[in-house]
Amino acid sequence: MLGTSLLTFQASGQSLTLNQVVEQSVRQYPFLKSKQAEVSSAERRLQASRTELLPTMILQDQYNYATSNSLNNSFFPNEGTNISTSGGVRATAISQGSFGSYTSASIEWRAITFGRIKANVGVAKADLQRSQVDYENEIFQHQVRTVDAYLLLLINQKLVQIQRTNLDRAQTFKRVVDAGVRSGMRAGVDSSLATAEAVRARLLLLGSQQQEQVQRLRLSELAGQLQNDMRVDSMSFYSTLPNGVFLSDSLSPKNPTLRLFESQINLSAARSLATQRSGMPVISFVGVGNARGSGFSNQQGDVFQSNQLNGLGYQVGNYLVGVLARWNLTNTLRSRHDYQADQFLVERSRQLFNTQRLQITRQYQEAETQYQVALEQARQAPIQLQAARQAYNQAKSRYESGLTDLPTLLQSVLTLNRAEVDGYVAVSNVWRFLLLKAAADGDLSLFMNQVK
Repeated sequence: MLGTSLLTFQASGQSLTLNQVVEQSVRQYPFLKSKQAEVSSAERRLQASRTELLPTMILQDQYNYATSNSLNNSFFPNEGTNISTSGGVRATAISQGSFGSYTSASIEWRAITFGRIKANVGVAKADLQRSQVDYENEIFQHQVRTVDAYLLLLINQKLVQIQRTNLDRAQTFKRVVDAGVRSGMRAGVDSSLATAEAVRARLLLLGSQQQEQVQRLRLSELAGQLQNDMRVDSMSFYSTLPNGVFLSDSLSPKNPTLRLFESQINLSAARSLATQRSGMPVISFVGVGNARGSGFSNQQGDVFQSNQLNGLGYQVGNYLVGVLARWNLTNTLRSRHDYQADQFLVERSRQLFNTQRLQITRQYQEAETQYQVALEQARQAPIQLQAARQAYNQAKSRYESGLTDLPTLLQSVLTLNRAEVDGYVAVSNVWRFLLLKAAADGDLSLFMNQVK
């Protein structure tokens, strides 16, 4: 039992690398699973569309009890809701019914559709492609969000360390000042200023801890499982900077977002073609066979048979084979207008693609500018930090020697704290802007290859 608890503690306390977090997020995030379900649904729709190539076969078998009164007249079938009668014309109608039976089998093969079925299958294929690209794009975008959340958690962890060091420095300094005030070597106001600085340092620490916990929850959410104690490995993000040149004259053709918009163009075009082909005629081969039984005897002047149950058996049969052509001319006019409407939707999808490409190109160029500026800031940050430390050490020595006042020393403390924060933030920004470049280019390997 003790060994199991120890192993559990080690597993929960293990720091996760970036690759581990990204893999976990792709595997467990529910929204990605929903996108995967959409792909599976599109695959089944494609399989269903291909069944249109098969002949249509309809079977029926019925037994009924009905009257058989008829007149010499015609009627509209009302979409098959009227009762079909086949009895003779009598002087008076008979209200008594009789048993009857009927069975039939029909098969129709639409052999020539002038591309209608092929166009419908093409729509299903285009929809499947769009679903697959949508799934891949969502994975890519989720990976980018996860990596960015990982970097934000790292910088917040560093800020907690900085503010904790700053608090220790302020508390140590407060104890020294309080001792000087009690001995009469320092003015009482120095103790108040030192107390205010210590409280300010504690407030900064509490604020940074709050942000760290918020970011930890956000990262764990993206990873698919909320964890209050999620730990991540800082790896080499704060010991090295990215190296290499990341310039590109054009966006990657594999950009997931652009591929998604391109697949939408293809889907709109496929639907437009299917609409156009829907107005074409259909030539089919048909075959029908039936058998029928009746409780009325035609040989005896359309009177009841002696045994009414004989109507439940089949007495006659027929068959039919042939070729038929159907062309809904009115539908041709409607499909022409629908096709023109779909062409505008194709143009809409094309312009949305151009808009997205323009935005991504702008984002890539912005990211390149921000990345270069962040690199220079990261190179200048150590100089700022070194100067701030020298200023703090000099101010501290002068204060201890009585050559300067406490506000001057506190200003150097503030400058040092800001320089420590700026240093880590500058390095973090380099990695985040590199991630932004990779996201705009659509190739996350530009970032991941720099991670060690």
